[in-house]
Amino acid sequence: MRLYVYVLEAKDLHVKDSFVKLRVGRRKAKTRIMRNCSNPVWNEEFIFKFRDVNDELVVSVYEHSDESNFFHASSGLIGRVRIPIRTVTAEDSQTLPPTWFDLRRSKTEKFIDEVAGKVLLIVSLHGKGNVINQSSVTNTNPKPLEDSSASPQDLIGAKSSSNKAVKWKPNKKSIVSRLERLFHKSDEDTRTDNSSELSSATSDTEERINGHLSESSFDEAIETLQLRSNGEEMPENLSGGVLVDQVYVVSPGDLNKLLFSTGSQFRRELAEHQGITNLEEGTWSWKRGDVPCLSRIVSYRKPATKVVGAINATEEQTYIKGDGWEFAVLVNVNTPEVPFGNAFNVELLYKIMPGPELISGEETSHFVVSWGINFLHSTMMKGMIEKGARQGLEENFVQFSNLLAQHLKIPNSTELLNKGHVLSAFENNRQSNFELARQYFWNFTVFSTLFVLLYVLVHIILSKRKTTQGLEFIGMDLPDSLGELVTSGILVLQLERVYYMISHFIQARLKRGGDHGVKGQGDGWILTIVLLEGVNISSLDSVGSSDPCVVFTCNGKKRTSSVELQTHEPQWNEILEFDAMKEPPSVLYVEVFDFDGPFDQATSLGHAEINFLKYKSSELADIWVPLEGKLAQSSQSKLHLRIFLENTDGIETIRQYLSMKGKEVGKKLHPRSPYRNSTFQKLFGLPAEEFLVSDFTCSLKRKMLLQGRLFVSARVIGFYANFFGQKTKFFFLWEDIEDIEVLHPSLSSLGSPSLVIILKKGRGLEASHGAKSQDEEGRLRFYLQSFVSFNVASRTIIGMWRTRTSTLDQKAQVAEMSNDSEER
Repeated sequence: MRLYVYVLEAKDLHVKDSFVKLRVGRRKAKTRIMRNCSNPVWNEEFIFKFRDVNDELVVSVYEHSDESNFFHASSGLIGRVRIPIRTVTAEDSQTLPPTWFDLRRSKTEKFIDEVAGKVLLIVSLHGKGNVINQSSVTNTNPKPLEDSSASPQDLIGAKSSSNKAVKWKPNKKSIVSRLERLFHKSDEDTRTDNSSELSSATSDTEERINGHLSESSFDEAIETLQLRSNGEEMPENLSGGVLVDQVYVVSPGDLNKLLFSTGSQFRRELAEHQGITNLEEGTWSWKRGDVPCLSRIVSYRKPATKVVGAINATEEQTYIKGDGWEFAVLVNVNTPEVPFGNAFNVELLYKIMPGPELISGEETSHFVVSWGINFLHSTMMKGMIEKGARQGLEENFVQFSNLLAQHLKIPNSTELLNKGHVLSAFENNRQSNFELARQYFWNFTVFSTLFVLLYVLVHIILSKRKTTQGLEFIGMDLPDSLGELVTSGILVLQLERVYYMISHFIQARLKRGGDHGVKGQGDGWILTIVLLEGVNISSLDSVGSSDPCVVFTCNGKKRTSSVELQTHEPQWNEILEFDAMKEPPSVLYVEVFDFDGPFDQATSLGHAEINFLKYKSSELADIWVPLEGKLAQSSQSKLHLRIFLENTDGIETIRQYLSMKGKEVGKKLHPRSPYRNSTFQKLFGLPAEEFLVSDFTCSLKRKMLLQGRLFVSARVIGFYANFFGQKTKFFFLWEDIEDIEVLHPSLSSLGSPSLVIILKKGRGLEASHGAKSQDEEGRLRFYLQSFVSFNVASRTIIGMWRTRTSTLDQKAQVAEMSNDSEER
C-alpha cells in the first residue's frame, strides 16, 4: 500500500536553517533546506510503499550546518515525531487531517515535556486527488526517494518540490484554512455533500469491498484491491511443481496488467497461437462472502489432441494478493468433458514479485507459475490423471513462455546486479576511525569535562600561594571550601566517565576480528556477506542504546563485524568474506552481540539461521533476516544482508569433492548428468548449485512399508515415493543427524537389514511425516530397509554423514581454540 505524507510547515524551531527527514521502515526521504526562517514552509509531498500496517512514520526535523555534514544525524536533531500507520488506517477516511505535531528529542517521548517546536503534516492512504486539489499542494516532476539500500521496485517516492516549486509562494493561511474545512466537516455535511471527492472516494471503496459494486474497470479494481490489502504473505507454490520461473524486464504492475486485464491483447494472441476458440472473458467483479475477493470467469474451447477431442474449459480467476508490487492469482480450471473430468479440478497459481535489481536501474519482475490437482472424490486413476495433466500443462506453458518472451525482455547475466557490482559500492563506503571517534566523542559529557578541567587549571595558574593551614603541609593543598570540594568531585567523576568512553572506544575498534575484510582465497565454495544495516536492535537497558556487533559462523569458521556504538539502528556497510570451503555450506549462523567494553562479556541480542537450501541466489542477494530470542522478538529486530555463495572452479570443484568423499567412503563417486541433477533439484525444490551424489531404491517403514527412492547429495539426504498418486517426499540436512544405527535382519524387517537415522532434538521437523516414531527425548527416527545392495548404501550414507559432521566439528573446535588463544 502507499502512504502519502504532506509536509506543510513548521513553527517555533528556534533555528534559522532546517530540513525534514522522513522514514517508513527502511525507506527514507528528506525535504529541501529552508534558510533564514524559524517558521519554514515546505509544502512538499512524499509517497512511500509499506507492507505492514504495524510500521510507523518517523518525521525528524534537523538543523542544517554548512560547516560539517557529518554530524547532522546526531547534533543537528531538533526533534522528531512518530506516527503509527495503524492510526491512519483506523480513520474513517484513512486520512489524518492537517495536524500540528509536537517535536521532541527523546526516542521514548515519555520523560521529556519540553517541546522543541511543531510541524504541520497530512498523512493519508489516498492520493492527492482524494485529499486536496492541485491549487493546494504543488505537484511537479516526481523523483525517487533517497534510499541507498532499497531497490527501485521496493518503493516509489515523489517530492512536490523542484526549482519551480521553490519559487512558488502560496498563501499559507488560505491553504491551511481550506484543508481544515475539508477535513473537519460535520457528519451531516459529509452525508449530504455528494460532490466531495473524499466522501465519494470513501463510499465508493466501501461499496466495492462490501460487494455492492457488481462491475468495475480493471484499473479501479486493482486500486481498490491495494487499498484493502492487509499485508498478506505470498502463498507457497502448489504441490504439482513449477511450470514457469523467469525474470522479465517489466514492473510487476505492468506484467499483472498484461496478463490479467480485461481484453488483454497477449491473451488473445496466446489463444490464437494455441488454437483456442470461443474465448469469453468476464469482467472483474467483487465476489460476495465473508472476505470479498476480486474474481472473474473465463471460458474457452480447447482444440482436439491425440488423446481427447475438443473440450470446453472454464477458469475462475481470483486474486489472493495484490498490494501494488506483489500479485498472486489462483486459477481454478474446470474441464468436465475430459475423461474423469468430474473427479478433479486443476489449480494454477500465478505469482508476480519484484525481481533482482539491474545495473541500469530498470525494474524487473520475478514471474512464477505452479500447478496442482484438487481431487473432488477418490479415484483409482489419480496417477494417470496427474501424468496427463502434467504433460498437457507443460506443453501449454512452453508456448506461453515463448510468446511472453516475444513481448518482454529477459535480462541476461551481465545485466543482472552481480556480486562485483554490489561489492564495489561498499568497498569505499566505510568511515575512518577518526570520523567515528569524532562522532562518538561529540557530546555534552566530553565538552563539559574539558570545560571544567580547563576552568580548574586556569584557577590553579591564577591563584596565589597561600599559607599552610589546618592539616595541610607543603606539597598538599586541600580544598578550602565546600565549593572547591564539590568542583573537585565533579571533575573526578567526569574524568572517570571520559576515561571509560576512551577505553570503550579503543576496545570496540580492537574487537574487530583479525579475519575481517579479507578476500576469499582458494578454490571451492566462497561465501561473501555484505552486512548493510540493522533495524530495532534491542538493548539490555530500556532507556539507553546498545553497541551491536555481528558474528557469522559457517562450516566452523567465524567472521566478526565491527562494533557500532550507541545505536538502535546500526549502519555497518561492511563486507565479510570466507575463504574457499571444500564442503559446500548448508547453514549460516548469525548472532548479534552487545559489546559492553573490555571488562564485560558480550551479551547476545538475537540470533538467526539462514538455510541456503531454502533460498534462491537472487533471494539471498538482498534479504532481511528477522532475529530470534526474547529481546529480539520483543523489539522485532532485523538485519539487512546481501549474501553471495559461488563455486570458483565449477565442475572441477565438484569432481575434487566427489573424489575426496569417495576415498573416505570407500566407493568411487562420479558426477551425475545435468538432467538427473536438474530432476533432483526440481523434485525437492533445491537451488541450482545442489548436486546429486548417489541414489538408492529402498523402503520407508512407518505403519506400513512404502517403496521409494533415497537421494544423497552434498548437503541433504531425501526420500521420495509415489504410491498411486499419493506422493511422499522429505529431506533434511546432514548436520541434523545425530546418529545412524544398523539393525540386523529380523522377522519384522522381512529378513532385510535396516538403517535407522536419528535426528537431533528439534531438527528436521518439516520431515516429521516420514518418521516412524519420536523417542522420549523428542528425536525423530527414520527406518529404511529393502536396499538392493545394503552394504553399498549403508557404507555411502554413514561415510558421507561421518566425514561431513566430523569435518565441521573439527573446524568448529579449531575456530574455538583460535578464539581462546586470541583472547589470552
